[in-house]
Amino acid sequence: MTTLADFPITRKWPAQHPDRLQLYSLPTPNGIKVSAMLVETGLSFEAHLVDFASNDQLTPEFLSLNPNNKIPAIIDPNGPAGQPLALWESGAILIYLAEKTGQFLAKDPAQKYETIQWLMWQMGGLGPMSGQLGFFHKFAGREYEDRRPFERYRDEVKRLLGVLDKRLEGRDWIMGSDYSIADIACWPWLRTISGFYEAADHVDLASRTNVLRWFEACMARPASEAAVNIPPRG
Repeated sequence: MTTLADFPITRKWPAQHPDRLQLYSLPTPNGIKVSAMLVETGLSFEAHLVDFASNDQLTPEFLSLNPNNKIPAIIDPNGPAGQPLALWESGAILIYLAEKTGQFLAKDPAQKYETIQWLMWQMGGLGPMSGQLGFFHKFAGREYEDRRPFERYRDEVKRLLGVLDKRLEGRDWIMGSDYSIADIACWPWLRTISGFYEAADHVDLASRTNVLRWFEACMARPASEAAVNIPPRG
């Protein structure tokens, strides 16, 4: 029988509470998704900071859990059939936690897969396009003389925000009256676009009134307020 101690990552990040779900993360948009979900569901968990400044994500211990060297990642000591489960990719973790707890993912098959559809929209579109926008607006990419890369990602994020704004017309949440993993996946990226990336004006965020209303409601949730500092950066 596999135990938590059998995972090499626990040598670098020892579990103080081995009976709890172990979270290896950093409060970036993708990390915040899973932290918010854990707080929302009420699951007991222990958070470990993966410090990018120290290249923690490239250490053998972290790579033993996630060979793709990205956060977040988890180990659930109480996984399926009572066995530990190691999992990475934020979207996969959200689906797993939703099904484990029976929360934030509809049981009706049609609604369930529509929710997953919007989760995949974030994973394949809003997240990576926003990340590229941040690179070409705020980081090294802003030094490029050729403005076409920045313009490409700026315009694509604007388009995606238009898609989301239209979806939210007449809806409280992405799936209507119920807060779901689709909302949890998306709002951390809106927070980063408008905050850390300082790109709200470039993507005309102020004109997306449905998105802004929805975003404020997401951020007002106690779990959201907590998640943006899980794990603490020290």
